[in-house]
Amino acid sequence: MADELRYTVVIEQADDGSFSVYVPDLPGCVSCGDTKEEALEMIREAIRGHLEVLRDHGDEVPSPRSTATVVDAA
Repeated sequence: MADELRYTVVIEQADDGSFSVYVPDLPGCVSCGDTKEEALEMIREAIRGHLEVLRDHGDEVPSPRSTATVVDAA
């Protein structure tokens, strides 16, 4: 089931060059890395762990609902 779930993640770069990532549809599911690639690898692991804990506690696994796009501010 988890293989079918594709969650939107938000990536933010810090002033020091590192990256933080969070999942809008999974509150509290966050990670970080020194590179964007590392941060994405870490958030994959965090999502899997988050879903496992939800299932272990008998909680509902939220369906992916968020999407993202880039908007031209000009």
